[in-house]
Parts: sequence; structure tokens; C-alpha cells
Amino acid sequence: MPVTEAAAEVRVQPGESVQEALDACAPGAVLRLAEGTYEGSLVVGRSDVAIVGAGAGRTVVVPGPIAPTDVPPLHDAPADVVSGITAHGVSGVTVEGLTVRGFSGAGVYAHTARGLRLVDVESVDNRVWGLYVRESAGVEVLRCRVEGSQYGGIAFAFCPTADALVADCESTANAFGVFVDNSSRVRVVRNRSHGNAAGVLLLHQTYEGELPGGVADVLVADNDITGNTLASGGDEPGALGFAGPPISGVGIGAIGVHRVAVVGNRVHGNEPGGPSVMGAAVVLASSADWGGSDSVDNSFEWNTITGNSPFDLQLGTDPGNQRFRNNVVGASQPEAIDGCGP
Repeated sequence: MPVTEAAAEVRVQPGESVQEALDACAPGAVLRLAEGTYEGSLVVGRSDVAIVGAGAGRTVVVPGPIAPTDVPPLHDAPADVVSGITAHGVSGVTVEGLTVRGFSGAGVYAHTARGLRLVDVESVDNRVWGLYVRESAGVEVLRCRVEGSQYGGIAFAFCPTADALVADCESTANAFGVFVDNSSRVRVVRNRSHGNAAGVLLLHQTYEGELPGGVADVLVADNDITGNTLASGGDEPGALGFAGPPISGVGIGAIGVHRVAVVGNRVHGNEPGGPSVMGAAVVLASSADWGGSDSVDNSFEWNTITGNSPFDLQLGTDPGNQRFRNNVVGASQPEAIDGCGP
């Protein structure tokens, strides 16, 4: 049911407790947050509810009183960080039309959620992650904007059947604009990713003490991926991409992936601003040597990949297991790749 047709509507004004309204609402409720600033983290403990603001930049959630939660610790973060909006073990939750700013964890952290919709949500300067979705399914991230997080702006982690759509979003000034980490069945379409270390990163790797994973059946289509020049990685605490390998100047990285389709993207002006384990704007490679898998059965079609440095396209896995058709590519490594040319 669209939120505008919901039977139960609760209006909340600045200075009133959004968390109290959440705790008291019934399934099907829409909490309408008026324009203004709301202090304190929020925990969504009810299914089938919507939090609807007056618009990004007009309704703003900032740090303040901390709502208690039993959600598992946020990945790659100290145990005591606080996320702006947390949805744990719920279904049918919508967050729409607001900004989440300045939290020490994630802007939005969803764990074991189903049917989650994030629409016109802005995440700005949330320290570790922007919009972070873990072990969840049936997710839509639409017309969102993410800026200034240490790791992923929009991230999916350990979602084996995510059935997710990321569309018409903007991501900037993060380590990874859109990060598909050990997750499958994600569609990344019509987004703008610029000014990150990597615009879109699809990665199958293993983490000590974490779930097994993989990346398969992902679509990356019709995105503008430009000017990703930040440097991430290294051993300095608090640095962009801390404790990860050095990554910079990457438009699309697909590492250890299966049945991924990269179609009709425009990848320009990506160049490293620091050391990088990847040597091109678009990289297809294996992660088998460090616990992941070879990349097989992937397709790259109708992409324009030009004006990047040092290379436009780098292939670090068996080309016989991939399909390249009708791509416009400048400099590649190896130099000749069928289906890629000026």
C-alpha cells in the first residue's frame, strides 16, 4: 500500500520523540516527520511501518539520545558506534524523504530485514557506512544520496539473495560508492558515482569469523561513473578504507564474480590519487588466491570506457570465460580484447 494511502498516520514535530512514536505505532502506520531537526538515533522494531520526512535536507536526523538495540555489531566498526536509523529483523519498512547526518556508525543500518525501501534518503558524513544492508532481501534504494563515509556509501553485505535494486542514486566522497560485498541478485542502474576511491565495487572475499559468500547474478547498467580519484586503504586508523588494500581511481571493480552483466555504462576520468591494487578504471579479476573465486561467465556490453588512467580496462582472469561485445575502450591490459576497441 503506498504510504499516502495508509490508514494510520502519526505526525511528529521537531522536539517530539520519534522513537516513542515508533514504539507505540501499529502495523501500517506512517510516521510523518515535519521539517526540522530531530536529535537521537532511531530503532525500527515494528514491521510494516514508514518513516516519511518532508524531504532530504528539510527533515534531518542528527546524533543525540541513543535508542537501545540488540542489532549485531556493525562490520568494520568499533562496538560502541551508533547508527542513525537501525532496522533489525523487521519487514515492510520504508524510510523516505530525510537526511541522516553525522553518526559514528552508519546512516542507515538494516540487518535481517525484508521488504526494505529507502527512498530519497540522504546520508552525509556518517563515519563508517552510509546506507548499509546486511543479510537482508527484497531491498530498494531509490533516489538516495550518500556522501563522506569511510567504507561503502551504499553497501550490501552477505545478502545471498538480495533481490535488490539501487537506482537513480548519487554517491560521492566514500571509499566505495556502491559496494556489493558477498551478495547476489543486485541491480545497480542509472546511478551517478563520482569522487570516490572506487565507483562500484563487486567483491567476493572471505573475512575471518564471517559468513561464507559470493557475488553472482548482478546487473550494473546505465550508470555514470566519473572522476573517482580518492585514495583508500592502509593502516592509519580512521583513514578512508582503513585496513583494506590500497584502492584508487577505479570506476567498476568486479573481483571473483559470477554471471555479472555490465551494460551501457559511461566510465570516464577515473585516475588514481594514490597507490592501488587495481590498475584501470574497469577491472575484472579473480579473488581465488585469497579465499574468493575465479570470475566466470560475466558479460561486458555497450560500455564507453575512455579517458581514464593508467588504463581504461584491465582483465586479470581468463577471457575465454567472459563475453565482451560492442564496448568503446581506449587503453586496455592486455592490449587486445575482442569486443573492446576505439
